[in-house]
Amino acid sequence: MRKPRDYDADLKALADKARHLKTRKQSQLGELVMVTGADALGVEELAGALLHAAGTDAATREAWRNRGAAFFRGERQGAGRRAGREPGGTAAGDRGAEPAPGEAGAA
Repeated sequence: MRKPRDYDADLKALADKARHLKTRKQSQLGELVMVTGADALGVEELAGALLHAAGTDAATREAWRNRGAAFFRGERQGAGRRAGREPGGTAAGDRGAEPAPGEAGAA
């Protein structure tokens, strides 16, 4: 005979997983703000920019998505300071971790 399923334990495990995913999402959002240099903006400025972004048309958001995808691929436009410091090309994941604090301090 089958053992009855413990729905309470399943619900608790799902709640724990959801809490973990939410925490990870918040952490990644904070890291993204730092890597892009947006941490130099004030809280009100950043909130205003995000509110503006949420209300824009689809074509503008698509252009922003393309620019963001290029950022993660390492094709950073307007980053002339970085281009001089990194000859050749390092993987996009390697760049995102360490240079960000130096950039934020220099901005």
